[in-house]
Amino acid sequence: MKHAVIIKTGDTFPAISNKLQDFEDWIIQGLGVDPAKVKIVDVPRGEDLPSREECSGAVIAGSHAMVTQDLDWSLSIEAWIPDLIAAGIPVLGICYGHQLLARAMGGVVDYHPQGLEIGTVGIERQKLDESMDSDALFKDLPDRFDVHVCHSQTVIQLPKNAVLIAKNQFESHEVFRIGTSAWGVQFHPEYDEIIMTAYAENMEQSISSSGQALSEILKKINPTPVAAKILKRFGQLIT
Repeated sequence: MKHAVIIKTGDTFPAISNKLQDFEDWIIQGLGVDPAKVKIVDVPRGEDLPSREECSGAVIAGSHAMVTQDLDWSLSIEAWIPDLIAAGIPVLGICYGHQLLARAMGGVVDYHPQGLEIGTVGIERQKLDESMDSDALFKDLPDRFDVHVCHSQTVIQLPKNAVLIAKNQFESHEVFRIGTSAWGVQFHPEYDEIIMTAYAENMEQSISSSGQALSEILKKINPTPVAAKILKRFGQLIT
């Protein structure tokens, strides 16, 4: 039996999970799929990655780890990704998963030269060719929309065959696509404004160290319905 697979790459802060659950719970809710049809694979805790025959689609979740740490479990996911893409299995990489997808396909990941991006920010879709008219996730979306972000590392260089879909002034590679069924999103479509607020509050020290003010970030946190729609569309695609 095939499942919608969520690749778990770590846990959220305990203070958040105790009240609001964890990455995989938010992703399942955002996908809008039957939880019974979802397989969660906790790779850092030693669970085996599924074969491509077991996957109707895969979401690679965010993490508090850094891709450049080259952790054994992370390298195993990185090596697993190309086979799914070659088979045309839909893949969505979120934040850490976005970066891992890029590196697995030949891109470069490192710390963002400007440091931490966190909160609700606007991103702009790029003016692309007619392929965007049939893009399963991004067709018919506004040219600009808000997303929730929380990252210090970034895709410094896209894979050669990647199509850049969206960016902003801070983040040059906010969204990319490989082929017709694999996407990386640096933002978190699974976050709502409550989760984003909790993240900012739990990262006050990092925010201060980056020269930003928590109060200013909190004031700008808003709902992100277009980002949520993207995750819902992926759920429809894989079911």
